[in-house]
Amino acid sequence: MLITNIRLFDGTDDNLIEDASVWVEDNIIRYAGPSKDIKNAPESIKSIDGNGLFVMPGMVESHAHISYTNNGPTELDKTPVEEAMIKTVDNARIMLGSGFTSAISFGSVHRIDVFLRDAINDGQIPGPRLLAGGRDLGATGSNADLYADYAQLAIDGLGMITDGPWAIRKAVRRLWKNGVDVVKVMIDGELISIQGKPGDLGYKDEEIEALVDEAHRKDMKVACHARSAEAIKQAVRHGIDYIGHANYIDDEALELLIKNKDKVFVGPAIAWELAFLENSESLGYSKDSKEVAAYEAEVEATIVSYKRMKEAGIRILLGGDYGLDIAPHGTYANDLEHYVKLFGFSNAEALHSATRLGGLAMKSDGSLGTLEEGKLADLVVVDGNPLEDITVLQNHERIIAVMKDGQFYKDLFTNNKPYHVHDNQLGLILKPSSISRREKVKVVEG
Repeated sequence: MLITNIRLFDGTDDNLIEDASVWVEDNIIRYAGPSKDIKNAPESIKSIDGNGLFVMPGMVESHAHISYTNNGPTELDKTPVEEAMIKTVDNARIMLGSGFTSAISFGSVHRIDVFLRDAINDGQIPGPRLLAGGRDLGATGSNADLYADYAQLAIDGLGMITDGPWAIRKAVRRLWKNGVDVVKVMIDGELISIQGKPGDLGYKDEEIEALVDEAHRKDMKVACHARSAEAIKQAVRHGIDYIGHANYIDDEALELLIKNKDKVFVGPAIAWELAFLENSESLGYSKDSKEVAAYEAEVEATIVSYKRMKEAGIRILLGGDYGLDIAPHGTYANDLEHYVKLFGFSNAEALHSATRLGGLAMKSDGSLGTLEEGKLADLVVVDGNPLEDITVLQNHERIIAVMKDGQFYKDLFTNNKPYHVHDNQLGLILKPSSISRREKVKVVEG
């Protein structure tokens, strides 16, 4: 397949290539660049006129809770597993349709992520490439330990309360046995938690060391919830791969991150805090409550921290803790705007967080995240230019089509329709949205 007459952001730098083409063979990119420079394309190749649409790499949601069902923040484990599985299938479709062709899980309810990943990989349902998470690991009395002892059964869908190095190793082995790719650990807490606030470290160093060692021994990644400087330092010292939140860095934490910046990825997942502040009254917190004041202070600290990390060259990923009623699935691209407005990113830098850096976090071999020869064919076709207006990716009508692994998908926000686009439908793939009122594209048969 040869897609011609497009405007290409290939993710390797900040530039937009006008009059570009992308050649895809099976699930691999054979060429991406100026149309005039393409060579050796077979005469029989099926060619699609892209009609000047914007093409970019598929994005990576790097703090995903794909099995969360848009419940309230305190209701995450209340959906019955059967219902949660059905809703998660929809969430996967919505994520792919939003232009996010890959996702790194930061925790799953039950074992839903594992079964979802396998169903996606088997072609049963549409969805992103997924590094599947399991239930959160947390210490007794930590942010993960939500219930009184008499009600402890209720936690079984969301967390695994485990103490001591050998018990933690056993828990990691159970996750590996169950097919998990990413072990999630709660290092410190949350402002609205009954117990386990930011800065309250749930585990001792020897416990985190055991967790990371066992996970890496089993070729699993480790992600963590770490808001405070002390939590960040514990995570970096012991080799955790993905640090979620990192709101309150200090000089020592920043220095550790700099020394390990080729080993660790960091992401604020700030959509949760911003959504809490915007919807605090509907959640039962008055505007002058101590909880609102605390989250306002946390957002301010996060802005300062991420400006410092950006300046220091720390690898910052896109991901927002979506899957809550106040930050629902399908709104993932809001983070791009947050990065530009709050952290001082350029539009291109925000896109790099979502594509090139996300691809490296997803696959360390570099096969994802940019549109280059030999890379996996994940791309998004957009009616608009995110380099000029980063909010265009929030508008689902502007996402014309999504390619994952060489397969085009369309109409992913419409239920009960076929989502795969077959060869005889290629002429309809790149029809611009009704908003732009451009002409329908043509397919040129070789």
